[in-house]
Amino acid sequence: MQTSGLWSCKRLDCGHASVWTVVSWTSPRHSAWSSSRRMVEVRNTELVYFVCHWWRQVVAKLLNLYPKDMEAPPAGVDDMTKLSYLHEPGVLQNLRTRYELNEICTYTGNILIAINPFQRLPHLYDSHMMQQYKGAPFGELSLHVFAIADVAYRAMINDGKSNSILVSGESGAGKTETTKMLMRYLAFLGGRSSTEGRTVEQQVLESNPVLEAFGNAKTVRNNNSSCVNTGLLAVILTAFRKFRSEAIFRVFASILHLGNIDFAKGKEIDSSVLKDDKSKFHLKTVSELLMCDSKALEDALLKRVMITPEQIIKRSLDPLNAAVSRDGLAKTLYSQLFDWLVDKINVSIGQDPNSKSLIGVLDIYGFESFKHNIFEQFSINFMNEKLRQHFNQHVFKMEQEEYTKEEIKWSYIEFVDNQDVLDLIEKKTGGIIALLDEACMFLKSTPETFMSMLYQIYKSHKRLLKPKLSRTDFIISHYAGEVLYQSDQFLDKNKDYVVPEHQDLLSASKCPFVAGLFPPVPEETTKSSKSSKFSSIGSRFKLQLQQLMETLNSTEPHYIRCVKPNNLLKPAIFENVGIMQQLRCGGVLEAIRISCAGYPTCRAFFEFINRFGLLAPEAIEGSYDEKVAWKMILEKVGLQGFQMGKTKVFPRAGPMAELDARRVVLSNAAKAIQRRI
Repeated sequence: MQTSGLWSCKRLDCGHASVWTVVSWTSPRHSAWSSSRRMVEVRNTELVYFVCHWWRQVVAKLLNLYPKDMEAPPAGVDDMTKLSYLHEPGVLQNLRTRYELNEICTYTGNILIAINPFQRLPHLYDSHMMQQYKGAPFGELSLHVFAIADVAYRAMINDGKSNSILVSGESGAGKTETTKMLMRYLAFLGGRSSTEGRTVEQQVLESNPVLEAFGNAKTVRNNNSSCVNTGLLAVILTAFRKFRSEAIFRVFASILHLGNIDFAKGKEIDSSVLKDDKSKFHLKTVSELLMCDSKALEDALLKRVMITPEQIIKRSLDPLNAAVSRDGLAKTLYSQLFDWLVDKINVSIGQDPNSKSLIGVLDIYGFESFKHNIFEQFSINFMNEKLRQHFNQHVFKMEQEEYTKEEIKWSYIEFVDNQDVLDLIEKKTGGIIALLDEACMFLKSTPETFMSMLYQIYKSHKRLLKPKLSRTDFIISHYAGEVLYQSDQFLDKNKDYVVPEHQDLLSASKCPFVAGLFPPVPEETTKSSKSSKFSSIGSRFKLQLQQLMETLNSTEPHYIRCVKPNNLLKPAIFENVGIMQQLRCGGVLEAIRISCAGYPTCRAFFEFINRFGLLAPEAIEGSYDEKVAWKMILEKVGLQGFQMGKTKVFPRAGPMAELDARRVVLSNAAKAIQRRI
């Protein structure tokens, strides 16, 4: 059997041979999609054909072949639901085609995929472009993050609906830049002059560098550290009065100097001392910056006070725990400073207390899986699980609404529900966070005892796996893959309190700004807190996440998935495997799977008639109603698997491919006849 290139398949290299067979996408670095141009022979369930790119004869199972649209527009399509065949290789090829033309934004249903160009394209984001998108009907102009923001703004103004824009992606995908552009455009639309005559847009833009400098850091996948070095001094001096700017730098510099203090074993058992003269110098510098007593600072780092009914005991810390104490002080200082900055900026920009609707812009950490995954990665991935569930439910709802609107018959579509993972993590009794809180309340708890308790309760849970060579590691099977976590510091990182010695030290500072960050805790509060329920970072994060989900559920969501095209962080490089993994983690492939489970493409009647009228010429020669003409084509070819809505045709993937194959055969035959005449 011969036909022209209608199929795509994926390739697995096995030694010197190239075997095309079923390849699991759980190991993407070994697989990639490629297209064939000519089939040459079918043997039972196997297909032999040539791949034009390598011109090698290879073998593939028919189950693993996907239809290829030979009439796809050369510049791709801006909305991938317009693709004749919505599947992984088709999506990837369309994104590549558009990326090569500097079209970095593409829709998949209601998801905007934005690929980082790794080059400045100022003409795409200047004031002229904002003016063009202001009030423009959606779809009239090229896809753009401004278009998403404009739709959200119009829905809020005209319909009184709250909207949310969720921006996600891995480090280096361009989330921060995308979020800044969204905020800039929204401020441009709704900006009003403040008492000083500066618009909201100006204030938002001025606040961004401050928050970005304090909130971004260098990661293993992206170097954001330049944010701290570019203009931070000038920005803070501009944003705050001189005396506060100086105080901010005092705190910031003290955090940097704290990191240079090292410890060595002391003379007594389980005690520690400052390691060398360098450490003593940095401790003295920290005390001067924070304007506190240097001896009190040293004691706060090296000792702990234990209060018993009989007496007050000072306990020394070993070098390891002294380092934990140092890091805890630095984290506390940074946290309080950042919260202060956010509060001041929010007050400065202002918000209408009488507003009944809002637009929330959420810049989300992407799913993380590194060589070493600690409490922070656990928390980030927990958040991504919650947002993934919200995303899946929304995509499923949108699919149902389209079918209902067109009044077609449809059956329930299954989608991947990750509720079992969420229960494992956040269940009130017995979830990982609850067990961690319980372990933190007992002084003798260790990572080993915590993990022993966890495995005892969930010994047969399919989402929790136990590594063979470690007593303190555990594996969670997340929606995006398995992640190995190291629990060694989970107990310490989960404790949500300021060390009393640190609190006393900083509240006694002679610098009013520092003392203001750490007001003295009233004695009544201290007493009541001892008898109150244990508070933890994990529980607080879980509560904040719950509140976030309640807010999101009350809004109309818009999704922007930022994609990093390559790990070199360079323009004009499109790496298939890495991009497919990001689309999988971002839920794009799951959205496609949900669509494919129902009716993956839908078209207006005239589009289908123009494409397949060749199969039944009598349907297009007469002056028939579009629905009647389409029925005539289906009756002529004798195919099922299509539903007709009020304005659109909904085909299943298989019958659509069969129609295309028949059309290509007739088209080729006609061309062959024309060549002979």
